[in-house]
Amino acid sequence: MTSTRIFPVVNADDVAVNRRRGGEIRTLLSPATTEATTGFMGTGRVLPGDRITEHYHPYSEEFLYVTQGSLVVDLDGVEHHVQENQGLMIPREVRHRVRNISDTEAAFVFHLCPLAPRPDLGHVDTEEDS
Repeated sequence: MTSTRIFPVVNADDVAVNRRRGGEIRTLLSPATTEATTGFMGTGRVLPGDRITEHYHPYSEEFLYVTQGSLVVDLDGVEHHVQENQGLMIPREVRHRVRNISDTEAAFVFHLCPLAPRPDLGHVDTEEDS
C-alpha cells in the first residue's frame, strides 16, 4: 500500500532560535511543527564560556547527544562531562544546566518525552540567565 500522505521535513534554518535560557536552542520537531503527540526534538549550540541555565522538566525525560565539541552537564549539582558522539539521559525532575567550558563551540541534539500536559508546564527554571 502506498501512502499519499505528506510528512513534514523541518529545516533548522526555518525554526526560530530560542536564547531565553542561554545558548541557542531550536525546536525542530514538535506539536507546533509536525503532528507530534509524544515528545519533541531539537538542536542546540553553546559557545565557549556560555551555558543553558538550570531548569528541570516535571513531566519529561531528556535525551542529549553531543554532535560537536564537549559539554559539562550538571545533574542535581554533579558534573557530567559529555564528549562528541556521547549521549546522556536526564531523568524527569532532575535539575540540569549545560555548560561549555572548552574553547570551541559545542553542538547537541535533544529529545524530550513524554510531552507535558501544556507547554508552559514543560520547564521549571531554577536560576536566572546572566
